[in-house]
Amino acid sequence: MAKTLQSVLIVDDSPISRKMLKSCFPKDRGYEFHEAGDGQQGLDLYKELRPDLVTLDLTMPVMDGVTALSEIRAFDPDATIIVCTADVQEKSLLEVTQRGAFLILPKPPSKVSVLEALTKVEESA
Repeated sequence: MAKTLQSVLIVDDSPISRKMLKSCFPKDRGYEFHEAGDGQQGLDLYKELRPDLVTLDLTMPVMDGVTALSEIRAFDPDATIIVCTADVQEKSLLEVTQRGAFLILPKPPSKVSVLEALTKVEESA
């Protein structure tokens, strides 16, 4: 059975990046978006809202994305987290994969790359 995604938490310190990512999601699916500007806010909102999907930048103030990823996964091992980052260093990508990222979405995102990622998430259930 396919996983149904309804609520999405976008964690990125750049309001422009959050807006750009939201604009790449299909408009006809009725997603409920929540936003956080750093990893700590993202962790707090995750615990409060338990969204179906988290997109997470790596480079942020207060708490970086790698730490937030680990903290969210410690709280909920079943959390579905997509790392959306411009950091394409192999070491960084390997680290987030080992810490439980579902997949890595390069920045800037496109409607096609987001749709492909959503399809993978929905088919993984």
